[in-house]
Amino acid sequence: MATYGAALSRDGPGLLLRDIRAGEAQAAAAAEVIAEAGPDILLLTDFDYDWEGRALDAFAGLVAEAGHPMPHRFALRPNAGMATELDLDGDGRRGEADDAQGWGRFAGDGGLALLSRHPIDAEAARDYSALLWRDLPESRATEAGLSEAVLAAQRLSSTGHWTVEVRPEGAAPLTVLAFAATPPVFDGPEDRNGLRNADEIRLWRHVLDGAFGPAPERRFVLLGNANLDPVDGEGRHAAIRALLEDPRLQDPRPESVGARAAADPDHAGAPALDTADWDGPGNLRVHYVLPSADWRVTGAGVVWPEGGPLATAATTAGPHRLVWVDLAAPEGAPP
Repeated sequence: MATYGAALSRDGPGLLLRDIRAGEAQAAAAAEVIAEAGPDILLLTDFDYDWEGRALDAFAGLVAEAGHPMPHRFALRPNAGMATELDLDGDGRRGEADDAQGWGRFAGDGGLALLSRHPIDAEAARDYSALLWRDLPESRATEAGLSEAVLAAQRLSSTGHWTVEVRPEGAAPLTVLAFAATPPVFDGPEDRNGLRNADEIRLWRHVLDGAFGPAPERRFVLLGNANLDPVDGEGRHAAIRALLEDPRLQDPRPESVGARAAADPDHAGAPALDTADWDGPGNLRVHYVLPSADWRVTGAGVVWPEGGPLATAATTAGPHRLVWVDLAAPEGAPP
């Protein structure tokens, strides 16, 4: 299992497909990193969505050319770039990227995409992305200073929240809980994005409680970009710490030698756990692969070498690093 926030979004619709077909270096580097990691199931958290899935098909072809075929694909239209008729950010203007359900310059900007070596049961997928922010139990939307009109329209998910069934041949199916949350920055003293980020993360605990229908009971994996470090950087750190400490989940704490070598001296968190290399906020742990407690973890890591060709490819692909966890059935249990 892996999640990767490679910068596979562009400034307008169709441009990602153009760049992939043209052999653009950044997209090729991201495909190289994925092929080197060799995941069975991969969630991309910054991938431009198009209705026919042409960019995703083309990128999967690029990964296959790099040596790692992943023939099964799944994506839903994200909230990112989904236009509204409202001034969601309250700046007096409408129709801007900040006025979409999730920040986006066009419909589909920076969505989610699932690639898999195993069949995906698209019909069994559940999409929580239409849930209004105010309708989350114990929602903090009213603390963000939103008008009644905005509260009646603003969705919780800035990109998307899904559960998707993957069915490996000869093994029990597993459920993927996929998401990407808004960064808890780029707002004002009302902390709109910080509050929303925390609630996007907290949604999963309600899903596991069964608040939105039957909860996954066994062999599931929650993964994606929470955009929140447990200790460092901005945001309401208690939200991600509560998820990491939930007894229904386990945290394999993937590490890398590259992150350890690039430690920020003023950060309090373990530097080896960082998953993104940013100027300004520094290196942070924001990407997570959290298996349910009934999995046996056999390995975990972050593709962040200290040097060499793979390190170059990882840097070329963008500031985010691929996070992976190897899983097996418990001893004595069927596959």
